[in-house]
Amino acid sequence: MEFLNWSYQDMVATITINRPPANALSSGLLKELSAVLDEVEANEEIRVVLIHGEGRFFSAGADIKEFTTIETGEAFAELSTYGQDLFERMERFPKPIIAAIHGAALGGGLELAMGCHFRLVADNAKLGLPELQLGLIPGFAGTQRLPRYVGAARAAEMLFTSEPITGLEAVQYGLANHAYPESELLENAYKMAKKIAKKSPVSIKAAIELLNYSKTDKFQEGVKKEAELFGEVFISNDGKEGISAFIEKREPNFTGK
Repeated sequence: MEFLNWSYQDMVATITINRPPANALSSGLLKELSAVLDEVEANEEIRVVLIHGEGRFFSAGADIKEFTTIETGEAFAELSTYGQDLFERMERFPKPIIAAIHGAALGGGLELAMGCHFRLVADNAKLGLPELQLGLIPGFAGTQRLPRYVGAARAAEMLFTSEPITGLEAVQYGLANHAYPESELLENAYKMAKKIAKKSPVSIKAAIELLNYSKTDKFQEGVKKEAELFGEVFISNDGKEGISAFIEKREPNFTGK
């Protein structure tokens, strides 16, 4: 890997964006991320993914210099579609993905973070979509995901003014889950990852699938799917283990089966 480092322990895979100075998202970096996700998904020892940035930033956005090498609208649309598909895959990924954001998550960097299931932030981090300031628009589904978290009015304000919000504001607005002093961010992110990794992979995967229904207008399909998955999870080995452990007053040992 040229732009990413990754490893795993305690059932948690840690992916580090390492493309100094700004961890800008190039097409090569996105392809590497896709390849890492392939490996993580296939590895049954990994149950949770943690993504963070090396150096001063989570990611300050897409690689603008790379944009100058693209000559047609069709090629820009192709790049946009690739990023959109990748971040949608992350949103539907069967293993929870946590973004630990310090420094800045701007433009494509924030769009990547919004494709994760959780966002933990440094209280002094900066999060925003400044593309309109450059005469552009977000291209990795930022215009669609941001209103889900902060509402239509605040999303419009963030887009049209191009002004970032702080990590503390991101929690207040519903864009992030928790804020910490920057020096404590990774420690707390890893703590959350390990806590989630102890849960049943069977029930986690089902919950992720069902939460994605909640982001659509398919309520009846969602509740029907919930009943179906409730039955499947309940009769799984993990479901049986969870019930037995509860009755026997012990910690469950989930295997993902």
